[in-house]
Amino acid sequence: MQTAAATLQIRPTPLTREAFAPFGDVIEMQPGGGYAINGGTSWRWDDVAALDLTREGGQPLLSLFRTEPCQLPLTIAFLERHPLSSQAFVPLSQRPFLVVVAPPGEQIKPSDIRAFLTAPGQGVNYAAGVWHHPLLALHSSSDFAVLGRRGPDENCDLHHFDHPITLVQ
Repeated sequence: MQTAAATLQIRPTPLTREAFAPFGDVIEMQPGGGYAINGGTSWRWDDVAALDLTREGGQPLLSLFRTEPCQLPLTIAFLERHPLSSQAFVPLSQRPFLVVVAPPGEQIKPSDIRAFLTAPGQGVNYAAGVWHHPLLALHSSSDFAVLGRRGPDENCDLHHFDHPITLVQ
C-alpha cells in the first residue's frame, strides 16, 4: 500500500537584502543612500537592481500588472523561471506581497524553496534563471510595474511539483 507524500510547508520570513541575495535584488529606497536632485526637491537612488534584459537580442519591456490577493494557506503547484533575463517587480502601492523562490538550476529541490514577506514599498528583481512563483498579492488587489524582456526566444520555463507544497502564515 502506498502512502501519500507528506506536504512540505514553507513559511515566509521578512525580505532582506542579505537573505534574498542568492535570488536577485531587493528594490527599495535604502535609508542613508541616494542623493538630492532637482534643486533639493527630489531624492534619487541609482542602480537599485542588476537588470539583465538584452541577452540574445532581448529588449527591455515595461509592463503594468494588477494582481488579485491570494489566501493562505496556498498550494504551490509550480514555479517558473526566465533563463534569458532578470525580471523586476516594483509595487505601485504601499502593500506587502509574498515572494516564493528557489535557486537557479535544472532541478528544484523542495527543501531549497524559500518564501519572503516584503515590507510595504519593497520590490524584487529575480536574477536570470531563478525559479519563482507568479505574484502573490495580500489583502487586496495590488498593482506593479514589471521590467522584463521582450525577445525572439522563449524565456519562460515551468516546473510542476509532484508532491504538495503549501505556503502557510
